[in-house]
Amino acid sequence: MVQQGIISLGEAFVDFISIDRSNTKYNQYLGGATINLAVGARRLGVPVYYLCKLGTDKLSEFAEQELKKEKVSLEYSVQSTSKKICGVYVHLNEEGDRYFHSYLNPTADEVLTADELKPEVFQYAKMFYFASGTLFHEKEKETTERALNYAKDANHIVAFDANIRLKRWESEDHCRQTVLSFMKKADIVKLAEDELHFLTETDSLDTGLEKLARENIPYLFVTLGSEGGCAVMNGNKVFVPASPVKAIDTTGAGDAFMAAVLYCFHDYGLPVNKSQIVEYLEFANLVGAAVTTEIGALTSTIDIEELKEQFQKKQKQ
Repeated sequence: MVQQGIISLGEAFVDFISIDRSNTKYNQYLGGATINLAVGARRLGVPVYYLCKLGTDKLSEFAEQELKKEKVSLEYSVQSTSKKICGVYVHLNEEGDRYFHSYLNPTADEVLTADELKPEVFQYAKMFYFASGTLFHEKEKETTERALNYAKDANHIVAFDANIRLKRWESEDHCRQTVLSFMKKADIVKLAEDELHFLTETDSLDTGLEKLARENIPYLFVTLGSEGGCAVMNGNKVFVPASPVKAIDTTGAGDAFMAAVLYCFHDYGLPVNKSQIVEYLEFANLVGAAVTTEIGALTSTIDIEELKEQFQKKQKQ
């Protein structure tokens, strides 16, 4: 059997994104790093299995309908009548930039458990993706560890996005140590620049990368916001500047970047030289930038298919 597709493990979220600077009016969007990754990869044509626990409330129904509309498989997820979907309030500051204000999680202990995982899905897929959102809760951490074991047994490429939200952790030190320990289990790791500084306790990109080099991560990607992104492979660092766009909302840009990276690895394999990883990074920058042109992580109207076709032509040259 040929293994195809990406498994994304996480919690379904609904983003309530402020539409004015009084932060009293919100629009509702499907969100969360693992959801955004799942939808982003699926839009790029990769089969995606999303593993989570959903409820039967209106927000759960909204999340389920949106994922089905995007053709993300929920066949191996679990439903509970008592589960309530998490909500994230995203506010505007005085400069007009968005920031995570607060979380709404009325059933924090109602999570997908390790025993609820269905091992057969790992035999179908070829990649496993997770983020730190399943690591601060002990039950979800156990589920993640079990899923990692299944993924390793099935020879998956394992991808991890730190996606750190300190409001959800009991302390900075607990967050730092946990995230660093799980990064060592991954083949592909993505960090935002501020996450690199936080994890390595440094204040410059080069110093942070130098310190993180001790972890021997096979493929490390660091997003640099409007500056672009860099990647490290076999100790060699490459940098690609960002594509100029008129950014309206950066929510989910890093997730779209990661979805593009995983699409490249899924369809074209592990990069074997500098030019190939530069091409992967260029494509990820383009997709990440596209997301910022509309409000919400999954609402961009930029033609992703066109970007994909341009990338495919390069791979054939």
